[in-house]
Amino acid sequence: MNGHVLVLNQDYSALTVCSVERAVVMMHLRKVHLVEAAEDQYVRSPSVELPWPRIVRLKQYANVPYKRVMLSRKNVLKRDRNTCQYCGAQSNLTIDHVVPKSRGGRDTWENLVAACVTCNNQKGDSTPEEANMELARQPFRPSYVMFLRDFAGEIDDAWKPYLFLS
Repeated sequence: MNGHVLVLNQDYSALTVCSVERAVVMMHLRKVHLVEAAEDQYVRSPSVELPWPRIVRLKQYANVPYKRVMLSRKNVLKRDRNTCQYCGAQSNLTIDHVVPKSRGGRDTWENLVAACVTCNNQKGDSTPEEANMELARQPFRPSYVMFLRDFAGEIDDAWKPYLFLS
């Protein structure tokens, strides 16, 4: 059951992305309505045949006060597409503080970037300007929709209206 399913809140706003297996369980427990299914694909058991879900909607509204992407090492690497922001390498990645912690740099989205071990060591306890190193792009706080979109890799065309991409 490979694949991802877009989960919408009761008001049709994008909430999260889950596995097909999780979506089928929620359908079986009658916690969600099926919004869109894949053509000619089904999840079968000896006694039940369910459509293969692409988009489901919660039956009850889930109150999510403010959707934020949690700051974590994994999410910083995901935002930076697992690429060193100084040289473009995609292996041996660490997290670098643009403004070093020793100089008051904080653990924020705007101050953390993915960097390979070599570039991180070369930059050391200096700013990128002092080390004559240029960032590929300035670090930023990602939007929730951006993370939903990037989590699944390739976006299903049926999801685009719900992710404001159509």
